Amino acid sequence: MLLQTEFQKSGEWLFRWRSYLPLVLLGITLIAMPGYRHPGGNEIESGLWEILCLAVSLLGLGIRVFTIGHVPKRTSGRNTKQQVADILNTSGAYSIVRNPLYLGNFFMGLGVAMFACFWWLALIYALSFWLYYERIIYAEEAYLLEKFGDEYAQWANRTPAFIPDFRLYTPPDLPFSTRTVLRREFNGFFAVILIMFLLEVVGDMFIAKEIFVKIDLSWIVVLAVGFITWAILRTLKKHTKFLHVEGR
Repeated sequence: MLLQTEFQKSGEWLFRWRSYLPLVLLGITLIAMPGYRHPGGNEIESGLWEILCLAVSLLGLGIRVFTIGHVPKRTSGRNTKQQVADILNTSGAYSIVRNPLYLGNFFMGLGVAMFACFWWLALIYALSFWLYYERIIYAEEAYLLEKFGDEYAQWANRTPAFIPDFRLYTPPDLPFSTRTVLRREFNGFFAVILIMFLLEVVGDMFIAKEIFVKIDLSWIVVLAVGFITWAILRTLKKHTKFLHVEGR
């Protein structure tokens, strides 16, 4: 089999299973947790590190929010069975980088990888992400090139694949849709909070060598707010049309 064909086939397979990469890395993190230590020498430094990690993940979520908020229906979706793109997005986030959603995913996962305080875990995450998504992007580009031809080739030639070039920015074609973002991104928002909360609790358990540990009140509040937000949005999505926006 030609290497080009192998790249495309493996990329299509990874595309279908791309949502499970974080679970693999989470498993590696939990296995390493017996060696967990709080960053810094005191609670203030530890708290600042946790805030930094959360900020990195929220940066990634923010990139996804900006991207999703401006795209039309049947583009930039979470489809897993096959590639879907009714039109080619080239404005907004897509005017400065070809894969803004994957860029957002990278930062969301990086914040979680940093949270565990293992430098090697962040390195493994970055390398795994690169190898994993390189194949996916290859398969996507083959699909888009076949469907959109010269239009895609010209846009790809001037737009970087993963590192944004803000000088190329052009305003989005569609206005920002808050309801679209709420409908599509609430799971990712809560997943980041839940994973960090679990790592905090498990890490404290190994440090204290006790099953029952005192949980920081701030993390309880963050988890509670995140869960309530997730539950409300999930209910609205499943049982109402409030979050539905025509053409989005």
